[in-house]
Amino acid sequence: MRIISGELKGKKLSEPLDKSTRPLKDMVRESIFNILDHSNKVSAKIHNAKVLDLFSGTGSFGIECLSRGAAEVFFFENYYNSLKILKKNISTLKLKNKSKVYNNSAYNLEASNFKNMIFDIIFLDPPFKDVEIKNLIDQIKKIKITDKNSTLILHRNKKSDDNISQYLNILEEKNYGLSKIFFCKLI
Repeated sequence: MRIISGELKGKKLSEPLDKSTRPLKDMVRESIFNILDHSNKVSAKIHNAKVLDLFSGTGSFGIECLSRGAAEVFFFENYYNSLKILKKNISTLKLKNKSKVYNNSAYNLEASNFKNMIFDIIFLDPPFKDVEIKNLIDQIKKIKITDKNSTLILHRNKKSDDNISQYLNILEEKNYGLSKIFFCKLI
């Protein structure tokens, strides 16, 4: 895995050795950023953005955001092997001053003390078998970390049937291989 664009373009990211973590494929990551940069439907911009990367894994999405000029990224990961690689990637690329890593479940956002904080982009990349998406969306609403300009990006298996349209306003939906990407606003 490599950084696709920006200040860190071409830099290599460490990857997990076990199969418990599903890294975001370069093609999918590149497609997400192309939509963020060029879509008429999605108005989110990376430059100076405050980003929340939930289920961060090794950090490829959040680190790509930082490479492209995001102001700061908050990473959530609680699987030890991925967390170790995430911290290594942040350290190796000298991104500690723009990063905050939470060794915590994304489902425990309420304990994170995001008082008076609004995120421009929230990236949700839960395990494909995870069926608790609605609970996570409810928690995001409850702690009020978005505003009308915030964009949620959800990565799911293209065969999943999460029925998220009753919780989110879907601006754009794209399929790439096994992946389905939703660009949304909270309802």
